[in-house]
Amino acid sequence: MSETQETPRTHFIRQIIESDLASGKHARLVTRFPPEPNGYLHIGHAKSIVLNFGLAQAFTGECHLRFDDTNPHKENLEFVEAIKQDVRWLGFDWGERVYFASDYFEQLYAFAIELIEQGHAYVCDLTAEETRLHRGTLTEPGRDSPYRNRSIAENRDLFTRMRAGEFPDGARTLRARIDMASPNINLRDPVLYRIKHGVVHHQTGSAWCLYPTYDYTHPISDALEGVTHSLCTLEFEDHRPLYDWCLEHVSVPCQPRQIEFSRLNLEYTVMSKRRLTELVAEGHVDGWGDPRMPTLAGLRRRGYTPAAIRDFCERVGITKSDNLVEMALLESAIRDDLDAHAPRRMAVLRPLKVVLINDPESLVDSIEARNHPKDDGLGVRSIPFSRELYIDQTDFAENPPKGFKRLVPGGEVRLRNAYVIRCEEVIKDGQGRIVALHAWVDHDTLGRDPQGRKVKGVIHWVSADHARRAEVRLYDRLFRTPVPGAGNADFRADINPDSLRVLNEALVEPALADALPGERFQFEREGYFVVDPDTSAERPVFNLTVGLRDTWGKGRS
Repeated sequence: MSETQETPRTHFIRQIIESDLASGKHARLVTRFPPEPNGYLHIGHAKSIVLNFGLAQAFTGECHLRFDDTNPHKENLEFVEAIKQDVRWLGFDWGERVYFASDYFEQLYAFAIELIEQGHAYVCDLTAEETRLHRGTLTEPGRDSPYRNRSIAENRDLFTRMRAGEFPDGARTLRARIDMASPNINLRDPVLYRIKHGVVHHQTGSAWCLYPTYDYTHPISDALEGVTHSLCTLEFEDHRPLYDWCLEHVSVPCQPRQIEFSRLNLEYTVMSKRRLTELVAEGHVDGWGDPRMPTLAGLRRRGYTPAAIRDFCERVGITKSDNLVEMALLESAIRDDLDAHAPRRMAVLRPLKVVLINDPESLVDSIEARNHPKDDGLGVRSIPFSRELYIDQTDFAENPPKGFKRLVPGGEVRLRNAYVIRCEEVIKDGQGRIVALHAWVDHDTLGRDPQGRKVKGVIHWVSADHARRAEVRLYDRLFRTPVPGAGNADFRADINPDSLRVLNEALVEPALADALPGERFQFEREGYFVVDPDTSAERPVFNLTVGLRDTWGKGRS
């Protein structure tokens, strides 16, 4: 891993692996991360990535990256490459161990022939709707398909012709012959193969019109790769008997163990890939990499670091209990990381001019400031100081509320890293709007409060003559409610209309003029920001990563 290794916490899966290795059941740990390339990875996938790759690292084993590419009409190479990029970005490397389920199509087909010849699979002519009706319910057993007792020879012949493309989509399927009365619906003769014509697969092209299902492909792929522990989320717990059945009835070289853990459910977002796809397709967000999305691409563009996400995954932990994780936990992880590493800068998001009336118009001074209050290794910078400055509009109040500690008429504040100023006059336009302040600067107060004078407020600023105009994008949570769409409501109704505010007149200190995409900073008193890929020398663009503290639903203080 390219950044500081997080200390892993023990959990029940780790304990199982320790026991299996200590007993000699396995000589070496082999795990896998098996994403379906039909969308971008999200923060929930990060939990699985950190678990699978992290365990492989901890026990000097190996973790495979395997694409579950059995639904080609939803998959493409864009998603394949995006997934690779995200896994690498998180700090993990699969080496030469990248695989596709489609690598095993011939072997999977041969194993299906084995099942047919052993009487464990048959070709069924029921439609998808008829199959569903025959399956039964949680309280009623299913009914046998009228094609369940076809001869082995007929099943083999039909299955061969299915591969040859003789039948249209939906005309026939290959089903496992297990138990239509099983209390586990997944064992009621599940479909193993279906026909899909007219699809160009991103790996196999037009070579196949017969595609295996996930529940059939996944366990056999694990076995062919020598996976020892197949780790998946709790929704697959009811599929484990079918996982084991497939491995027990074909001649695979080993039988991996499936272990389930709780998936990551995060407040104020959605984790369903279908819903994320709808957000993109319907234009509610600007693509999969929109900084409001829970995708790793979106989090990266928002300024999240791999270390923060790995730390978050460790904080969440691995359990068998489903729970809803607070968004504040994720935000705390990135704050902790950026607080330690992000250089400090000053930016005025809503400028208000201040004229220092006791300074000459030609004044240009230079203030030295540390780039980080706790890390001398980040050095210092010079900040230009001139007669005309800008402060943030929210740092002045003509009629201040109780407890207001910033600039008021006749009041004093300290300019960050610089002098104490006192507001002498409020300048307004013809409509009564405040357009500037005239202030007096005390030149004896650079870095100190002489004669015991204490100034309560400290505000940030930029020099009017030297500041650079920038676009600042203030990103907030995409949804207004912790569980979007709760109670079967339309999740779109919970979209936060203020999840993005764009400030085009922000001003930043000169040290930010040449910042590169991906660089992260703390804008003092505002929050943590990252340089967006859209940035340019003419128009720097900064995205809000997270505020200095959790202010969700609260006013700025």
